[in-house]
Amino acid sequence: MLKHCFFFFLGVVLLSQCVPAQEEILTDVNFDITKPEFQRFYDLQDEQLTDSLVFYFDHKDPSYRYAAAMAFASIKNDSSIVNSLAKLLNDDVEEVKIAAAYAMGQIGSPKGTNWLTKSFEQYDTLGIHHELNSTILEAVGKCGNAETLKLLCKAKEYVKTDTLLLEGYSKAIYRFMLRGITSSEGTEKMVKFLTQKNYPPEVRMIAANYIGRSKTINIDTLATPLMEVLYVEKDPRVRMALVTGLSRTKSPEVLDGLIEILGKERDYRVKCNIISALGNFDYRKVVGAIAPLLEDKNIQVATTAANYFLNYGSLQAAPQYRQIARRNDSLSWNVRSTLYQAANRHLSPYSQGTRIAIQYELKDQYKNATDIYQKAAALSALGEYGKNYQDIYEMGFKNSKPLLRTTTIKALGNIVADPDFNIVFGSSRNRVKKEISLYLKEALEKGDAAMMAVAAGIIRKPELDFKSVYDTLTFLEVAKNRLELPKETETFYEIQHTIDFFNGKKPTQPPVPAFNHPINWRVFNTINSETKAQVKTSKGTFVMQFFSNEAPATVTNFVSLAKSGFYDKKTFHRVVSNFVAQGGCPRGDGYGSLDYSIRSELPFLNYDKEGYVGMASAGVHTEGTQWFITFSPAPHLDGKYTIFAKVIDGMDVVHQLTVGDKINQVQIVE
Repeated sequence: MLKHCFFFFLGVVLLSQCVPAQEEILTDVNFDITKPEFQRFYDLQDEQLTDSLVFYFDHKDPSYRYAAAMAFASIKNDSSIVNSLAKLLNDDVEEVKIAAAYAMGQIGSPKGTNWLTKSFEQYDTLGIHHELNSTILEAVGKCGNAETLKLLCKAKEYVKTDTLLLEGYSKAIYRFMLRGITSSEGTEKMVKFLTQKNYPPEVRMIAANYIGRSKTINIDTLATPLMEVLYVEKDPRVRMALVTGLSRTKSPEVLDGLIEILGKERDYRVKCNIISALGNFDYRKVVGAIAPLLEDKNIQVATTAANYFLNYGSLQAAPQYRQIARRNDSLSWNVRSTLYQAANRHLSPYSQGTRIAIQYELKDQYKNATDIYQKAAALSALGEYGKNYQDIYEMGFKNSKPLLRTTTIKALGNIVADPDFNIVFGSSRNRVKKEISLYLKEALEKGDAAMMAVAAGIIRKPELDFKSVYDTLTFLEVAKNRLELPKETETFYEIQHTIDFFNGKKPTQPPVPAFNHPINWRVFNTINSETKAQVKTSKGTFVMQFFSNEAPATVTNFVSLAKSGFYDKKTFHRVVSNFVAQGGCPRGDGYGSLDYSIRSELPFLNYDKEGYVGMASAGVHTEGTQWFITFSPAPHLDGKYTIFAKVIDGMDVVHQLTVGDKINQVQIVE
């Protein structure tokens, strides 16, 4: 008996050794960017080696499948991958499915619509798949057509507590609108989110931005309910966008309401938007509310008020703009320069005495200004009067300062595009246009990259008919061929666009710059979750927290430049009230870069609040040194411009920035 038992147990042991061990099924995404195997995915993304990334779609580790899917969200323009990516929408791991849905939306191919809708978990009664379904909804908004939007608007109504689903739903309708696809049903949904209480704040913010940016909505029919919301709304993100939408009506009710709110408003960003919105109304009815704001303590408000007079000023009041600029020394130079420009633009052709005085005063400002941006402002103001064209050329075309050279070409373009050009020059108009055309040609033949880019943009304007002026277009091809790439990619795009225009072709899809700047992982490995950038400016100091896990290439590039001192003594060359402050240009005019480019990195990050730091670009994968900070939500930038940091301290300093403010130092604090 003992003998038989021994052989029985021996057999069991031997048999168990012959059966292969069951392979462990991995169900968690554990993506650790500090490990070389995961850094490899960013290298593949950077080099856009799509076949190598697709290889990981079948990997047993969901972390690898997730990383491969997310890489395509940044690569974007590869619709050939849609069918391969689709199988990850049915992955066993939720995070992988979410990454695939997001990437599908980023690619934006119509082929993705069916895959996305099939993957929607419509019987998710327990809310287990809310994040996935929300991502799918927004992705559909990025790739669906008008029929898809129609079906979406007929779908089940979500309850107000379904926060994630409502966010995805509202974003879907918003993304459709950004692509020029709207419907009355979609607009009704967005108005409902705004006008009925207790919808989630993020949903209402998106709905307000839909109203603010859509050009097809009949605001006149919505003026009353939207004004009712504006009166009681506390979230400035909603009020800012609503005001922009209401600017597209001439309703007396809206006019009275906006002026009333302007007098009480505490958030300067809302005030800026109201000032801009009032440009759609009768000048005589709003000037009394706007004029005092030229002396507002907030520079953004004062600058926006000055720009109102530049864009909407009257012929009769033009001499007053000059007088205010001359006599009020308390105004910032930005405001005074803009008022001079407004006076020069709107002045009657019969006010020759005042006209001559303005030109003299502007030339004097140009000569005596110590701030290069003030000089550029004077040059721009001179460009409002056509007969300054020769003086402008002499003052700035060969100037040693890049900003002034670029401003010169812009000013010449402004002169030749003036609707009153023929009136100003009379019988000399053809001769003057020919002379300016030679200046622009010279800029393309002998100028720097910025001058070339601006000149190319001017001569392709259809209404200016430069086709009839130039005997040959060879100079455009010569100019394009002597550009240094990728450093001068933006200029390359501009010139190619102009060549296509002159040849009667649709604009050529610009080529993505070839891979030329690997990620420096040695630098990246010195960064941790606590690494920040302390930016010391002429207005004060603010601190940025990096998103190194989400945008490692961009963060590494910024840290490397900062540690080398590259950003020290640069300026904020572009400040758009209630939009962005932009800096990091080595030229100071927005056209500067170094001899390399980096790739766009576009993961799950959104411009849904103030203070996000993004990379400026001339298109996908053309980033370099320039970056911007948002003053307010900018959801139209989502998925298009890399977000690599957020201001976590000193946002009050950022709100004070204006053109020409210095970046004294960027210090990396580890």
